This record gives sequence, structure tokens and C-alpha cells, in this order.
Amino acid sequence: MAKEISDCIGVPVGDCMVSKFKDGEVRIKLGESVRGANVYVIQPTSTPVNEHLMELLIMVDALKRASAKTICAVIPYYGYARQDRKARARDPITAKLVANLLEKAGATRIICMDLHAGQIQGFFDIPLDHLVGLPILANYFLDKDIDNPVVVSPDMGGVTRARQLAERLGAPLAIIDKRRPDVNVAEVMSIIGDIRGKTAILVDDMIDTGGTIAAGAEALLERGAKGVYACCIHAVLSGAGVERLQNSSIREVVVTNTIALPPEKRIDKIKVLSVAGLIGEAILRIHTRRSVSELFDD
Repeated sequence: MAKEISDCIGVPVGDCMVSKFKDGEVRIKLGESVRGANVYVIQPTSTPVNEHLMELLIMVDALKRASAKTICAVIPYYGYARQDRKARARDPITAKLVANLLEKAGATRIICMDLHAGQIQGFFDIPLDHLVGLPILANYFLDKDIDNPVVVSPDMGGVTRARQLAERLGAPLAIIDKRRPDVNVAEVMSIIGDIRGKTAILVDDMIDTGGTIAAGAEALLERGAKGVYACCIHAVLSGAGVERLQNSSIREVVVTNTIALPPEKRIDKIKVLSVAGLIGEAILRIHTRRSVSELFDD
């Protein structure tokens, strides 16, 4: 990701080494001076999330102590985002904890993509630029020229995202009403909207175990949809996620590269789109003090 972004903006990747001590502790060594520099650290905090998070924190600390002028943590996938409030007694709020850690380490700015919950932006007391990958997905489906599409939200919480994609595609909107009897378990109750005879495009911010998307696709086909595509920004794909997608009735799963997919997860059904150009342009605009929000103006 860092190399692709550097190619987009014409700036070489900085010289640093990330390794481990024999006991497993992370070791960071900067190979060049950063004194007075504006530094952008590219690090998705995806699996293994704890290791990636510690690498990011230690890198930021090293840069601060090396007298970097500004330190912007570029986090295409923000780990620990799903616990953003106390849903039950004695729950932690890990999204806020990570924000505190980044600020304390010395980050002066954050760039994120499609946070699991928009309110996480308010957990930071430093500037945060929230990038949106939806236009990248929309342009892909517009180029495919899908016949009679309908955009479907897999739950009530994703309606705003689905509506935005529907507006960009000029397609109607449908919603799957589901319940969660347990963590990573979803049961479809009903479908709100007309999907009969249409090609459904399921959209979510992330696909984790694949259970929600696979069950949603089956429910749509059972209720008369003639085909189902799925798309998301973050391809977490933990556990049996890839296997569920492979065995599902979904024609194609469109994701972005905010999380790097290892070779064993790159099945033919998954199409990966790059966000490097978007992040690179955002970095250039921040560096030259131009508007980032203009990137998403229609």
C-alpha cells in the first residue's frame, strides 16, 4: 500500500526497518533523518491487529522523538472500531482507547477510510480526514452496466451507505431486516423493498466472516432476485469467510485493498479495487493545504 501510494504522489517510501527482538517485541529503526519533515505513516490496523497497532504506535513515537514536524497516521482500516459505545454493562470502548493511544504516541493528524461508525471521528482531539471509498465501488458498477439493479443494505444500520450508492447508480433501494442472536450470527427476518426480477447489489462497510452477506444473498434469491453482487470497503474475511463467499450464490464480491489479501484469500469471485490513488490525492491536498472534501463532491 505504501509503495503504491508513493508511486501515485511521486515521493519515495522512507527508509525504515520494522523487525522484532527475540522475545517478540517490535523494533523500529529509522534509516534517514526526519527532522522538520511532514511524515505520513501508512498502516492498516488489520489482522494481526495487535501487532500492527503496536508497530504504528512505536513508529509514531520514534518519529516524534526524531523531531518530525508533523506525523500523520494513515489508517486505511481502523481496527477495534466495532466497539464504539457501551452496548452492555462493563463493555470497553476500544475505538476511543485506540484514539487515545495514537494521540499520546504523538500523532498530529489521522487519515482513515470508511470508519465503522462516523462518531469515531469525535474520539480524536487532533484533525481527522475521513475518506470514503463508495465512489470507487460506484464507478466499478457503473462500468459493468448491470441490468435492472437494486442496491440492498444488509441491515438497518447500513441504510445511509446503501442509499448513497443507490443514488450514484440511479437504482432503487431495498433493506434486509435481520436480527443477531449472537456475535457474528445473523438471521434474515424480512426484506423491505421490491427486489423481484432485479439484480441485487449488497453493500456493507466490511465483510468479516461472510455470514451476513451469504445469508442475505440467499434470502434475496429466494424472494425473486435474479442475481446478487456484493461489495464492501474492508475485506476482513476472518475464519471461514472466504469459504462462505466461495460457496455462496453471489456472482462477484467487490472489495478494496484497505486490507491486504494474502494469496490464499484471492479467489476468482473476489475483485479487488485500489484506494491508493484516493489516499495519495488526499495526502497531496493536506500537504498543500487544499480541501479534501472536494474529492467527494458530485
